[in-house]
Amino acid sequence: MGDRFDPRRNNFDGLRLVLALLVVVDHGTVMRTGDHHTWGRSALGDFAVDGFFILSGLLVTRSYLQLNSFVRFVWHRVLRIMPAFLVCLVLTALVVAPVAALLTGRTASSAFTEAPTAWRYIWANAGLLITQYDIAGLLPDNPTPLVFNGSLWTLSLEALCYALVGVLGLVAILRRARWVVPALAATLWVLTLLQEAGIDVLIGDLTLRLVVAFLVGSTAWLYAHRIPMTGWLVVLATAALLVSIAALDNYRLSGIVPAAYVLLWFGTSLPWSLSLRRDLSYGLYIYHWPVLQLLAATSLVTTPVPLFIASGAVLTALLALGSWHLVERPALARKSWTPVWPTSGRAEGAAHLEVDQPSVISSRSTD
Repeated sequence: MGDRFDPRRNNFDGLRLVLALLVVVDHGTVMRTGDHHTWGRSALGDFAVDGFFILSGLLVTRSYLQLNSFVRFVWHRVLRIMPAFLVCLVLTALVVAPVAALLTGRTASSAFTEAPTAWRYIWANAGLLITQYDIAGLLPDNPTPLVFNGSLWTLSLEALCYALVGVLGLVAILRRARWVVPALAATLWVLTLLQEAGIDVLIGDLTLRLVVAFLVGSTAWLYAHRIPMTGWLVVLATAALLVSIAALDNYRLSGIVPAAYVLLWFGTSLPWSLSLRRDLSYGLYIYHWPVLQLLAATSLVTTPVPLFIASGAVLTALLALGSWHLVERPALARKSWTPVWPTSGRAEGAAHLEVDQPSVISSRSTD
């Protein structure tokens, strides 16, 4: 795979966009109908989120090895995830919640005066760990009642995985003992097996699921030079993935590695590339839920499911475009920021956070 990967000509941007849209379709269906179609215990959105974590594992590990600096790595990760997340929280609390109140026959001010308040929604969730989903008991009659953003919970686990890469890089494991990463993935996979057998392993199933997916992606980058990308292997991997989905309640027990191979093949081996100038995947992911919740409080909730989803997707895409141009891209432009203090009459850099060749949330330009 290593000889196939071109940081400026690949399909990871397109894959992330497709995965984000799959999440929108999945959540749009359940938020319109209240029904959640699953294969075993996995819905369409679950497959997509697994894919996000696989790609993130590969690209974030690559980023650390390029940067070779813990401080710069942390700075880049904060810039990528936090500004847009915080703006989303504020807009949900200050705009979406009052509109939801008006749509349900209450005063806009009730979002700020009735518990749990919109103000509390911001500060309770600002650290990425989502502990308050409700605002003032609004939207109680929606098919997915009371939850203002049911997508943000994955971001704390994404940050956990970032921290794991940072620690592994800081102690030189990523360069000098890379075998530790697949060994850790295998250990967590064994814990998943034990959990499936009903044994308490003291780690939540969602944490196990997404960290394993991330580590599989990380392993793929660390051993990229040993992974062949061929047509017959992707056919075998696709078949193994489909069998896992059909045969197992938790397809990941045998399907997470085939899923990773299929994603990475499409990301690196197609004869064309879909590198996007605007990375809307993050904005689509964080904004689609509140948009769909508002639509579900209107007469659109009675329209056909495809129309409901399409309406939400278009509105969310506009918000994602605004997020990219007004929040995400300006934040990422600060990657090379260097604090300076006047010294001996001159301003000299006291700390350095130089820019690297970007890679992560957009494999091309948004790391």
